[in-house]
Amino acid sequence: MTTLSTAQAGKIAFRMPTGEDGSAVWSLVRDCKPLDENSMYCNLIQCDHFRDTCIVAEMDGDIVGWISAYVLPNDPETLFVWQVAVSDKARGHGLGRRMLAELLERDTCAEVFRLKTTITRDNEASWGLFKSFARRLGARLEHDAHFTRDAHFEGRHDTEYMVTITLAEELRLAA
Repeated sequence: MTTLSTAQAGKIAFRMPTGEDGSAVWSLVRDCKPLDENSMYCNLIQCDHFRDTCIVAEMDGDIVGWISAYVLPNDPETLFVWQVAVSDKARGHGLGRRMLAELLERDTCAEVFRLKTTITRDNEASWGLFKSFARRLGARLEHDAHFTRDAHFEGRHDTEYMVTITLAEELRLAA
């Protein structure tokens, strides 16, 4: 596995996805186990319809990072992060955290002061990312079982814990 040098990590460009990115995003997610794979069409729709709240990280023309997210329709102060994917070659340089920060700086997220996501208990990478993100922002992180194995997944998927990061008021006002 080849990882990024410090110089390369600085050369990553962040941008909104386009419909043309759908298949590359789908391939990245497929390569980032244990992420759930959606259909290529789902990733295409995310890149097209939800582009304002999704982000791709690009290096040398390749997509090496992806976050799909959306502002909750009934709660414009909450950004729900659906999926975070970072290529093997871009790991270890805080790319997930940097993409989250970039998303929160967008005009679309001007009213957001709460970030939510769901994580299974065994997904150490996601727990690490969101705990680190909250800690760096001085934000509170809470979690509770939300979609449970038996009630929601017919015993076929581990319980998903709803993780909520509430940003400090001064961070919200600075955004």
